[in-house]
Amino acid sequence: MYTVGNKLKISLFGRSHDEFIGCYVEGLPVGMEIDQDRIARAMELRKPKDGIGTPRKEPDVVLLEEGVENGKVTGRVLIKIMNTNRKSSSYSGFNITPRPGHADLPALMKFKDFDVSGGAQFSGRMTAPLVAAGAIASQYLESKGIRIAAYTRSIRGIVDTKERSFEEMDASKRFKTRAADESLDERMTEAIIAASEDGDSVGGVVGCVVTGLPIGFGGIWFDALDVSMARMMFSIPAVKGVEFGKGFDIASMRGSESNDQYAVEDGRIVALSNNMGGVCGGMSDGMPLTFDVAFKPTPSISKRQRTVNLEKMCDDHIEIKGRHDPCVVPRAVSVVEAMAAITVMDQDLSFQLDE
Repeated sequence: MYTVGNKLKISLFGRSHDEFIGCYVEGLPVGMEIDQDRIARAMELRKPKDGIGTPRKEPDVVLLEEGVENGKVTGRVLIKIMNTNRKSSSYSGFNITPRPGHADLPALMKFKDFDVSGGAQFSGRMTAPLVAAGAIASQYLESKGIRIAAYTRSIRGIVDTKERSFEEMDASKRFKTRAADESLDERMTEAIIAASEDGDSVGGVVGCVVTGLPIGFGGIWFDALDVSMARMMFSIPAVKGVEFGKGFDIASMRGSESNDQYAVEDGRIVALSNNMGGVCGGMSDGMPLTFDVAFKPTPSISKRQRTVNLEKMCDDHIEIKGRHDPCVVPRAVSVVEAMAAITVMDQDLSFQLDE
């Protein structure tokens, strides 16, 4: 199992083509009510959409097998999701000719008898139980006035340049690509289909916002809010970059431009801008926590690629067949939301403000 968290501990287990995958969730308040319809809706958002997603269809029914009675938490919760649509034969040979862009090569060098089927424990399939856990964490956070929304900021060269409100981000659930409006959804869909028809793939960026965090919320140093959030985002397969607020653009500014200056409005301290993305010293400055997450193009493509033959120790070529997403970004939006919820709940339980 792979475990993360201080007071809210998530222990992930299983592999893509095992009979089932899942996680244990420890630290949920005893007596907390769990809305399973909310979990089901989150799982639905993670599913591939016709035309732009993988043909692999999984029902992804979430089973709460331990720690929940009559809809309320009684202890450590066991989340289990069955894998009902497996085709391991599609992966035969990749243990000899590892796929570029995948974990195949380092995993084969690190683990004896590593089974590459479905990407094993490195597969995006492993995010399914995390989305379920995140849906539970979101329910806890909303009871405290903390809300999370994410959307597709870009796919390939199609970039949403507008500063989107929480409501606009949340409304992305209406569209297949999780874009913030219909026009962008259409253009992003076209880009994904074009890449798929060419035997290729595309990547993109997911934008996320967390509202309702009080000033001083979060840990510091190695447990800082942004540090913990970045670690969770980088735990998502295919993530290659995370930036908060203006991110790398900050480096080209002067301090007089980048500093978020303060004022008092209606008896409350507020920042007049949000270049820092709502984080100073690893803690919330009271502004919305904003960050972007960059996803690489899906490495499984049908175009001919160079690789090596591990048996013969020579150069080789590979053409990948099977069922793969030409773009993971639309499905990853719900994963980003879930991982953000898990992170913020753990921060709330672990580093509460002094009374």
